[in-house]
Amino acid sequence: MMSESPRLLTGLALAMGLAIVMPYEGLSYRTYLDPIGIPTICYGHTGSDVQSGQEHSAEECEALLKQDLGEALDVVDQSVKVAQPITRRAALASFVYNVGERNFRRSTLLERLNEGNVQAACDEMTRWVYAGHGEHQRALQGLVRRRAMERRLCLYGIDPPTPEESPP
Repeated sequence: MMSESPRLLTGLALAMGLAIVMPYEGLSYRTYLDPIGIPTICYGHTGSDVQSGQEHSAEECEALLKQDLGEALDVVDQSVKVAQPITRRAALASFVYNVGERNFRRSTLLERLNEGNVQAACDEMTRWVYAGHGEHQRALQGLVRRRAMERRLCLYGIDPPTPEESPP
């Protein structure tokens, strides 16, 4: 049997990541402010290139998502020092896409993963459900659901799901 090429594995991780991110981010062809006031467009795309009043086509939004998620996967591959299965790479790319490179690189999650403690690393995902700052910080139910799903995918193959974690 021929072993999979790194490029194929990266493509599979990216495809899985797209399937994760798209429903959780939602799609808006027009710029809007996210729950903490950050200008956002398409599938959660943010950055200095996002301006009020912008509009994008479906094709432009998909291209932005692929580019952004590819960058998130690159961050995962550069930061994680131990080999990870495709499912975990996809879950981590979704996580990085949402929390950002800086937060990921400084996280206990990454530290635990590089120590080889996969269970503790994946469990850390569920702590990242808050938006806002200070007294305005609050848990968002969409993030709670997303982190639970990312955690399940992160643990795939090493931890059988409990009944409350199983998909409906």
